[in-house]
Amino acid sequence: MSTKKLYLELEKIINQYLTAMKKSTFFITLGLLFMLVSCSTTQQTEKVVVNRSEQLKAIENVLEQYIVANENKDLSLVEQIWAPDGDIILYGTTSKDRLMGWNNILNAFKSQFNTIDNIFITTSEQYIKLNETGNAAWFAEILKYNYMKDGKAKSLKGLRFTGVLKHCQDGKWRIVQAHLSVPAEGD
Repeated sequence: MSTKKLYLELEKIINQYLTAMKKSTFFITLGLLFMLVSCSTTQQTEKVVVNRSEQLKAIENVLEQYIVANENKDLSLVEQIWAPDGDIILYGTTSKDRLMGWNNILNAFKSQFNTIDNIFITTSEQYIKLNETGNAAWFAEILKYNYMKDGKAKSLKGLRFTGVLKHCQDGKWRIVQAHLSVPAEGD
């Protein structure tokens, strides 16, 4: 084989090698870039720190506002503490009290506020739990719900109030699900 042919053959092999290396380098670089982006995203996710104490206080405040809204028959305050969504739900104390969606819940509050007066509510045994990511919470508490209806004093003792709140995009906690139940007689 002549030197010229050998040189051309060697040049062809070197070019093939360099082309293969360029492709390998491209894929290796792409892989490293992907790993760096993945690590960066993971680190950003891990940096989200929830001040649990602050969030629990905010949730306690929403539950206190619920009491104040009822006692003062304050529909605008009711609107501030409930999520204005169509899929929220409230179960009341009667079998007919299954209210789905904000409009139905608001209408129930309007009806209730038109039929009762002198509302006074006390709470006890409050329990609040915040999920790990800090965007949802659930609660349970016992209410004593005193009111006047048709000129007569009424009281619901031991009323169980449970529910779920979500941390909304505006930074506020709002109720998305609630359930009120009266203990069976003799409890």
